[in-house]
Amino acid sequence: MLPARQLAFALGIVLFAARSAIATEDPQVIPLWENGAPGFEARRHEPELAKDYWVRNIHNPSLTVFPAPKEKANGAAVLIVPGGGHRELVFKAEGVEPARFFNELGVTAFVLKHRLARETNSPYALPLHPRQDAQRAMRLIRSRAADWKLDPKRIGVVGFSAGGEVAALLVYGPNAGDPDAADAIDRMNCRADFQIVIYPGPLGVPTGPVPADAPPAFFLVANDDTSHVGPVLAQLEKYREAKRPVEVHLYARGGHGFNLGNRSKLASIHSWPQRMADWLADNGFLSATDAPTGTLPPPAE
Repeated sequence: MLPARQLAFALGIVLFAARSAIATEDPQVIPLWENGAPGFEARRHEPELAKDYWVRNIHNPSLTVFPAPKEKANGAAVLIVPGGGHRELVFKAEGVEPARFFNELGVTAFVLKHRLARETNSPYALPLHPRQDAQRAMRLIRSRAADWKLDPKRIGVVGFSAGGEVAALLVYGPNAGDPDAADAIDRMNCRADFQIVIYPGPLGVPTGPVPADAPPAFFLVANDDTSHVGPVLAQLEKYREAKRPVEVHLYARGGHGFNLGNRSKLASIHSWPQRMADWLADNGFLSATDAPTGTLPPPAE
């Protein structure tokens, strides 16, 4: 029999190896349409191009699934849309890394690979095809909420840069399902129960009022990211006019594309994800018992 210290060490090695194996498992990838995107089915087998931080040549849009650890899972979920100017997807820094962050909060994450309308020789159009992909992705998540043990009232969307534009196309577009659709997934609604948008572009920001039932929103941008401040301030004003719940963080510096802030030397940018986690907790999205009603509190007397 091994001495107690050696036995404990051996057990530690086994546990570490088991956790490492789990951490390095390839996440599940689910195509949005079994036979390929409508109208482009013949292109679904074309391979994606991936190098360093980006993914391109997406002709079979999909979800990459990052389930929350069982011991932390709280039933909330997010659809994450990376940025990349609609020419590529910053899949690691604005997809995988945020998914892992949300997992630590007990939130299941789904990273969207959508069709890229500004890629060279792209057959896709803005805003049509990214909106179709985001709507289908949310419907797919909702259709399998029970399988993933999700609360269907706590499924939000997270978008970075151009991904924030896709989030807007989803949030402010029609979200009712088609009750007569042959595909059961298309009968589901594609409503986002909350939106988190980081340094978005202008595409998709409504020219008129936001919907009367616009979901609670969290926006974040740096003031020196001049071309991306406007879309945040515009949506802030529309949310205030509609009396919908909204929180905005406008940092003095940070530029564009700071992702989760891990690579920034600015303390405020480095720690910005904690502001997002606080907002999720304060608004009840991390707990089924504290799920929000989506209404603002009465004004102070």
